[in-house]
Amino acid sequence: MNWNLDHAAIMGGLYGDGIIGCPGAFSAEWADRMAADIWRVWGRVKDKPGGALPRGPHRFYVEVAPEDISGFVDIATHPWFVAVCEAVLTKDYRIVEVGFDIPFPGAQDQPWHRDFAAPAATLEGRRLNSLAFNLPAIDTRAEHGPFEVAPGTQWDPIEGARDGMFPDRSLWDRYEERAVRKMPKRGDMSARSALTIHRGTANRSDEPRPVLVVGVDAPDATNAHHHDLQVTRNYHEQLPARVRDHLSCRVVDELTMIEQHHVIEGLL
Repeated sequence: MNWNLDHAAIMGGLYGDGIIGCPGAFSAEWADRMAADIWRVWGRVKDKPGGALPRGPHRFYVEVAPEDISGFVDIATHPWFVAVCEAVLTKDYRIVEVGFDIPFPGAQDQPWHRDFAAPAATLEGRRLNSLAFNLPAIDTRAEHGPFEVAPGTQWDPIEGARDGMFPDRSLWDRYEERAVRKMPKRGDMSARSALTIHRGTANRSDEPRPVLVVGVDAPDATNAHHHDLQVTRNYHEQLPARVRDHLSCRVVDELTMIEQHHVIEGLL
């Protein structure tokens, strides 16, 4: 496949727009299996306290164990995934989060935001030390409420923003002027800085829009503190070393439901 693995192009995209894509990273059939995994986990946790975090009306986020996603190793060993992580986060990158977001029909426009406050490494050191990879479970259409991003805003200081994440409405014109709606297909994969100002838009369709998320840190980032990535001992032992060595996780005898810690209050 003709994936762009050039480190200069990768860094140019993520340090510039703050988001890049890899169309056709996987087959549509592979994405359908991922979707089936997502819905299986959703059925298991949706009614349990702490199992699914609301991210606005009719929109939920669920963290999962890597072994809940049958294609996790495919993602973690994909040449583009590895190239992006190594280019931006160094060869000592750490996978700290696996989860999925589901905007159901009726989900509304989110406020413009970043997913956490910008660290000193970015605001002062002018360096990105974390990334989020997104993989859609459906072919996105405009009525699904696609992900909307304001390119280049990962460097914005947004002084006075609530929790360091929610810019004042006086700044929203800047994001509206830059806004790009992403329409990925099943099998596509993207990488972005979660600091790039973005939002989910209103789902006016009659079907949900699930997307898998994989969060990755550089060695000095601390996002793992917000998550509880866990794998069973047997699964951990069977992982290829090139995956196992990059996981920041608990190794357990039996998986327990992951209680969600990364609450984004402004989206509730």
